[in-house]
Amino acid sequence: MKPMLAMVRKISFAGVCGAVVAASLAAPAAAQPGGDAPRIKPEWRLTPTGTDSRLRGLAAVGRKVAWAAGSGGTVLRTTDAGRTWRKVGPADAAGLELRDIEAFDADRAVVLAIGEGDASRVYRTSDGGRTWTLGFKNDHPKAFYDCMTFSDSRHGLAVSDPVDGRFRLIATSDAGRSWRVLPGKGMPEALPGEAAFAASGQCLVGHGRRDVWLATGGAARSRVFHSRDRGLTWTVSDTPLPSGASQGVFAVAFRDTRHGIAVGGDYRPGEPSPSAAATTSDGGRTWHLAPRPPAEYRSGVTWPAYTGPAALAVGPTGSDGTLDGGRSWTRFDTGGFDTVDCASDGGCWATGEKGRAARLTFSLPR
Repeated sequence: MKPMLAMVRKISFAGVCGAVVAASLAAPAAAQPGGDAPRIKPEWRLTPTGTDSRLRGLAAVGRKVAWAAGSGGTVLRTTDAGRTWRKVGPADAAGLELRDIEAFDADRAVVLAIGEGDASRVYRTSDGGRTWTLGFKNDHPKAFYDCMTFSDSRHGLAVSDPVDGRFRLIATSDAGRSWRVLPGKGMPEALPGEAAFAASGQCLVGHGRRDVWLATGGAARSRVFHSRDRGLTWTVSDTPLPSGASQGVFAVAFRDTRHGIAVGGDYRPGEPSPSAAATTSDGGRTWHLAPRPPAEYRSGVTWPAYTGPAALAVGPTGSDGTLDGGRSWTRFDTGGFDTVDCASDGGCWATGEKGRAARLTFSLPR
């Protein structure tokens, strides 16, 4: 197949998938002459993983390929739409918490381990997980890395909770083979108690080649930091989400450099989270509380490809969809997930505790 024709077909398929996602989240269709028009229903189809690990890291490569990472040094990979998952984690990571993973295809991935001291590490593979190399091992006793993001297959960032009063970042420009600590002078001071939440791999996200956002909580105010130069300098803005020791912004997602969604709340089971989502249309300078947010805490959020203002959010008590850029949300599933991600071809995946992994499918109501 000629490259241009292949690209056109890929974009066409992704556009169709995006349209289906948007249509499935819409309100039920009005009755039409001769009968009711059925609504397509989004559903998470569970795909058995063979593990009990909690999978907080997720990278959707496509409809057939996805990677997941979690507790006990677990890394999983599927290349057949979830029919089978293979354990492919680093041999020396059995005692580590792997909370974020970025994957570029079925062979190349970078995974982040969190924790104090040298428990914070970054590994990379270029052969589908058969072998891994250690690209970074933290040597600062106060650093605790939480999340990671890549703008392309070579350039990435990872963020640590504040060290000496400022969030600490490391950067790579060689696909994770080596990392360097970025200067801290361009980072605003952290608030007392402020931290990032390693709940879904989405406290640090990017869009395009240079824009990056960092979500925080734990302090008197929940905030979102924004960099336009790959993490060298930052601005910061308050959000209307509640903040405290167990509260804040847990995840952010941007569909372009202006339109973003922040989700979070209180992660403690049974605690109310009435203000679990906010939106921005100016790149994060100002945030507005969603008039109809998810009813409970949400830890992950994503924009499916080519859906415009349609987005998905997940948490331990269910999944929600929005058709208006995050202003109003509707629950479509009550199963628990920690994180969600969609690929450029329209394939969407979610993972969570006890090895739960699922891909988004659609059905007509019976």
